[in-house]
Amino acid sequence: MLARSYLRASTDEQDANRARIQVEAFAAERGLAIVGTYVENESGAKLDRPELFRLVADSRPGDVLLIEQVDRLSRLGEADWRKLRTELDARQIRVVALDLPTSWMLASADEFTNRMFTAVNAMMLDTLAAVARKDYEDRRRRQAQGQAKAKAEGKYRGRPEDSARLAGIAAMLKGGATWTAIQNATGCSRATVAKVAGRLRQARLQAGTRLR
Repeated sequence: MLARSYLRASTDEQDANRARIQVEAFAAERGLAIVGTYVENESGAKLDRPELFRLVADSRPGDVLLIEQVDRLSRLGEADWRKLRTELDARQIRVVALDLPTSWMLASADEFTNRMFTAVNAMMLDTLAAVARKDYEDRRRRQAQGQAKAKAEGKYRGRPEDSARLAGIAAMLKGGATWTAIQNATGCSRATVAKVAGRLRQARLQAGTRLR
């Protein structure tokens, strides 16, 4: 049985590859052949995730989408989660998560067992997706409350940029590297590459103005 692993982290500062070894060990134990690994640094609360949908497009009926935890796949709101579930179901992609034991049987080649567990797993998957969304909303609310308090006390400064990483991205852009190559090499999001590229364009424009 073929599997495609999906590794996601929310920010550039987090390591999306953190769970790779654990996921690959799980696949090996169950005879799953990982034919692709899709890594991205994007929020699980948004549906627009290029690597996730590249995985979906590459998959064939019966393939496994392998994740460490359900929240790596989704922290989506109800409407977006339904859209994603509909797409996965239409393509007959089986979601197997290390933190969802009812999904483990879907990694079996036994069709009868798979059919028995499909309904149970779908319910549990929906439940964990809802829990992941609630956790996301609770953390966002606590962060907003903490920031509001810090601002009121004059203590809030925002999150500092990783200047070393941004300088590295800038150097790769100047060297002619593609955005995709930079994302793969640094684990950053496309938005971060775009931000650095925009700063470089602005710097060139300012330099040109000074020369004139």
